[in-house]
Amino acid sequence: MAGMKQLHDLGQSIWLDFIRRNAVRGGELKRMVDDGLRGLTSNPSIFEKAIAGGSEYDDELRAAIAANGEAGPVELFERLAITDIREAADLLRSVYDESAGDDGYVSLEVSPHLAHDSAGTSAEAQRLWHAVERPNLMIKVPATDAGEVAITELIAAGINVNATLMFSLGHYDAVAQAYLRGLERAAQPARIASVASFFVSRVDTLVDSKLDTMGTARAQALRGRAAVANAKLAYQRFLEIFHGSAFEPLRSRGARVQRVLFGSTSTKDDAYSDVKYVEELIGPETVNTVPPETLEAFLNHGVARITLTDDIEGARRTVRELEDIGISMNAVTDALQVDGVKKFAEAYDKLIGTLEQRREEILQPAS
Repeated sequence: MAGMKQLHDLGQSIWLDFIRRNAVRGGELKRMVDDGLRGLTSNPSIFEKAIAGGSEYDDELRAAIAANGEAGPVELFERLAITDIREAADLLRSVYDESAGDDGYVSLEVSPHLAHDSAGTSAEAQRLWHAVERPNLMIKVPATDAGEVAITELIAAGINVNATLMFSLGHYDAVAQAYLRGLERAAQPARIASVASFFVSRVDTLVDSKLDTMGTARAQALRGRAAVANAKLAYQRFLEIFHGSAFEPLRSRGARVQRVLFGSTSTKDDAYSDVKYVEELIGPETVNTVPPETLEAFLNHGVARITLTDDIEGARRTVRELEDIGISMNAVTDALQVDGVKKFAEAYDKLIGTLEQRREEILQPAS
């Protein structure tokens, strides 16, 4: 049975892709930190499920509305989210201190509706950074063209960034270069941390659907191979960028590498192991952010060993074979990023709609 501390010994940090007030205040998150959890990520979908799924936020909503009856759903969401993020950051502060700022982070996302607005993303990220006021906060910024511009600005300003919604080597390269440009301009690069969130399982979901449509034996033999191969090649690019001579001047100024974070690591296809996207992507200087059910499965029956550098030539061969039968990884990953931005925006809108409904219920006079 593998544990989070075993993974950390191998160089990989486990972050939890989940936040909920009861878990933060009820001791569950603290127990997980004691067991080796080293960070936490959130997104609009996670917050929507937490707020819609119970009554734990109702007292604060009533208090906020009593204090300001004009407060809209966006303002209410930010109040709830900032409270949760601050409290989670405080629980993880011991990890942040012990690791000298390598781990212990909590991520909060800018509005996905700003994904193609670099100035708007930068402004909102800076506002949220100052509102939360915790050194172990990371602001999540999508790796769109506009997001990459904002990432450089935010890193230069000394703000920690979780660059998200990366699916391709092109996305990864662009984000890494945005981070490096920001570090060059930063007054104190040693005080900045960033991760590059590379999404995994969604790649297999889309590629497998195309392979199933083809229906040939050659196509079927490639099922379930694209996502891990793609992620392994991104990690090779990380090694080239951050362990090459070009990074040395920044390293000498105390700058950290921008670790690859593997996201979307829950298994979507029952034909595959429920720990596939954890076990097959273990390597030094990486993060894997997992939902609770995937983490539970890994702790129950996962195997911890270095796998991320296994059979790199096989990963390259998988991509070539996909191209040979007509599946372009660039086309697949570009489509996934567009769809990812859309899905996050839809989740955000659903969240705001849920809060508007709760607001109306609270304001409704008792009959």
